[in-house]
Amino acid sequence: MLVGNVEIKWLGHDSFRITDTLVHRVIYIDPFQLSGGEKADIILITHSHYDHCSVADLKKISTPKTVILAPADCQSSFQGKVDCRDAVIMNPGNKVTMGNIHVEAVPAYNTNKRFHPKDNDWVGYVIDLNSKRIYHSGDTDFIPEMANLHKIDIALMAVSGTYVMTAEEAAKAVETFKPKLAIPMHYGSIVGDSNDAETFKRLSKVPVEILKKEG
Repeated sequence: MLVGNVEIKWLGHDSFRITDTLVHRVIYIDPFQLSGGEKADIILITHSHYDHCSVADLKKISTPKTVILAPADCQSSFQGKVDCRDAVIMNPGNKVTMGNIHVEAVPAYNTNKRFHPKDNDWVGYVIDLNSKRIYHSGDTDFIPEMANLHKIDIALMAVSGTYVMTAEEAAKAVETFKPKLAIPMHYGSIVGDSNDAETFKRLSKVPVEILKKEG
């Protein structure tokens, strides 16, 4: 989908490719089970689980010019194994500016399950690009910090339950910060299916678009 000068493609699970169509800079988030694809200028990793910090997939898209942003415990997984210009540690609250791209790490954690502890300092991201603000929730429950999100144009929301929010919880979450558009993710691969995406769309009080998985 194209929103202004920003192209967003869902690559399955939590993985997205976001492209600045003005200067063609390519951002990946949590690349996983990629069939190929363009090389990355920037890669954002939310946490160290294998389906989010995948060395095999990083090798497919990273180059000596790529910058990788990731929590500290991800670094040991890929350093020395993946070509990149720089690897930047991202904890909640950290901010990085690269040209016209501004990235802030925000909290992502479980409140009623043990898979993503708050103490791990794993993250979601807010990306500012071409006057658009894109929020990627990472693997999280509906957490109080979501109320601090502001002026979000597009929210990429986990909806499958089990390890993350359910569709019902995600619908309540977007109501707290009211993005202009929400897109469901974290289904159809490890856990969850299209019914979760449809339930989220039905219950959400903000507009929802369900993207088709692309390669």
